[in-house]
Amino acid sequence: MIVIQNVMPSSPARMRRQWVKRILWGVLFGLMVLIYGSHAPLITLTKIDDEVPFNPSSCVVMIELAKLLISLFAFVLRTGTSSLNHPPTLVLVAPYAVPAILYALNNNLVVLMQGYMDPSSFQVLSNLKIASTALLYSLFLGKRLRPVQWLALGLLMCAGVFQTYSSLDLGDTQRAEAEEGPRLHITTWGLFLVLVYCFISGLAAVYTEMVLKSQRLPLSLQNLYLYVFGVVINGFSSFSFIISEKSFLEGYSGVVWVIIAGQVANGLLMSVVLKHGSGITRLFVISCSMLVNALLSWAILGLQLTPIFFLPVFMIGLAAYLYYRQ
Repeated sequence: MIVIQNVMPSSPARMRRQWVKRILWGVLFGLMVLIYGSHAPLITLTKIDDEVPFNPSSCVVMIELAKLLISLFAFVLRTGTSSLNHPPTLVLVAPYAVPAILYALNNNLVVLMQGYMDPSSFQVLSNLKIASTALLYSLFLGKRLRPVQWLALGLLMCAGVFQTYSSLDLGDTQRAEAEEGPRLHITTWGLFLVLVYCFISGLAAVYTEMVLKSQRLPLSLQNLYLYVFGVVINGFSSFSFIISEKSFLEGYSGVVWVIIAGQVANGLLMSVVLKHGSGITRLFVISCSMLVNALLSWAILGLQLTPIFFLPVFMIGLAAYLYYRQ
């Protein structure tokens, strides 16, 4: 009886905490999907004569710098300024350089691949990063996925392919093939590069999750280490703005600042997911964001949705049910 009296009163409180936690994760997930999905349509809104008016490299640096300053503020707010008087050891900080290097490498790969394949082929094949992330997640983090979870991730990958396919204007493609030759193309070198891109994408996500979870440090401090390297490495890789026709902040409009704010928020929220959740959640965020991207493109840019659009919606919903069911 004593045990029952001690357990029963705490049960409703525990259930309330679980529901609050689920609601918070749901809000976080929805916010990330919205930010991811709105990124491409917002960039399209900034274009002048079909060209982006700002320097993309400077935009990346601004995003990394903003995340660094916010992480610094959060860490100081949590621990006080006295904690900054004790510099960390190189052994502690060095692992945080790896994600920045991997992400910078992939950003350059995206540019390089444009010469070996068309953007639509890249969008279709880039869904292979779902498989690479799941394999590396299982290998390096020791997370054994059930067969039904592998099936769910397979559905998620297929949903991405169908979503990309549904966004293609096949009528224009067929007319272009008749007049100018085929527009959809990919070379052997391009296929190799996209496989490397997918592997690095999965490795960066899994490695970041492993580092964040392996060290018992405040997330704000870990973000601080991550974004210091992000600013330095992206700063070096963005020196092209010095010799380009555009100055560092040229072409920045209100929409550009909204894009920067969204990417800053998404980066910080993603670190929460990797620290306290799972990198697989990131895959569902990216997949769901493609649907939001399509809906916003239809609502804002006037693009047409095809009947195939509803197939990936169903497949993503089924994949989420299969993966997360107990």
